[in-house]
Amino acid sequence: MKNKLRDLDLNLMKLLKAVVETKNTHLAAEQLKISQTSVSRGLAKLRETFGDQLFLRKAHGVEPSELAEKLAEAADEMLNPIAKVMESYYQFDPKTFDGKVSIVAYAYLLDIAGAELLKTLQLALPNAKFELDHWQSHSLVDILDGKIDYAIQLGQFPFPQGVYTHLLDEHCLGIVARKDHPVLCQSNDWEEIYQLPVVQLYLAGINYNKSALEEFYSARGKQANVILKTHSLKAAVYQLISSDSICFSGHYMSDLDDRLQLFTLPASAQQNTQIVGGYLQTRRGYPLQQYLHQVLQTFFDDLSEGKAIAVG
Repeated sequence: MKNKLRDLDLNLMKLLKAVVETKNTHLAAEQLKISQTSVSRGLAKLRETFGDQLFLRKAHGVEPSELAEKLAEAADEMLNPIAKVMESYYQFDPKTFDGKVSIVAYAYLLDIAGAELLKTLQLALPNAKFELDHWQSHSLVDILDGKIDYAIQLGQFPFPQGVYTHLLDEHCLGIVARKDHPVLCQSNDWEEIYQLPVVQLYLAGINYNKSALEEFYSARGKQANVILKTHSLKAAVYQLISSDSICFSGHYMSDLDDRLQLFTLPASAQQNTQIVGGYLQTRRGYPLQQYLHQVLQTFFDDLSEGKAIAVG
């Protein structure tokens, strides 16, 4: 079997995939733009390698076996990296590129600016197909496996050396609370602030156990009174406008509701937050990744204007 696989023509795997998808040898021939005779010869070689039960003949076509379906999936996994390599060494035209672009971003970015991000990408790559997903527990593995083209994450996320990262944006943070807040409208003195209830926005795998604001409390021998810990912006906004709670965040958070305001942090508590973009080190020379970097850098330059996305 190993010797047969070593000599297997990649075109046969493309044929197998086409027959599995169409369940018809004539349609597979049309899809691949080859003759019916070539299809028949190819199927004979596939049966010789993988067994006679690879496809079952039906009245109006063929029925792929479970093995054939699994081999078709494997063909995708095998051919996609090859296609990526070919893409990288041929002229890249963003206006005609019609491949898939997969981007993963931390949840708050998609909640706040997902529509603007998609519009920017569609203008830059008008014929591409997009996958926009929020960061999940398996996202880093997907990046390392080459399944994701570009990642957007907070600067404190511990990317491994296999992922190339670069700064997209940096902001000063503040305290978000309702506009008529009885304490913050009068003072931003730390002794007044630390007694207030806290809303903590968290991102799974990054800052669930502690937020930057809680670190300020701890450094001063205090403990934050966290009355709501959530990754829901809507829940956080409701809590802030309906109570004296505060949230350590930025303008993009306060801009979600006209009843919210961004108040200045005490001078001793000033802090910046970073947003970084990243992709595989092995793809640093790929035209697609380089172009995405340019597009997303411009996106953040236009979006920020000194404002900060909610970070918890």
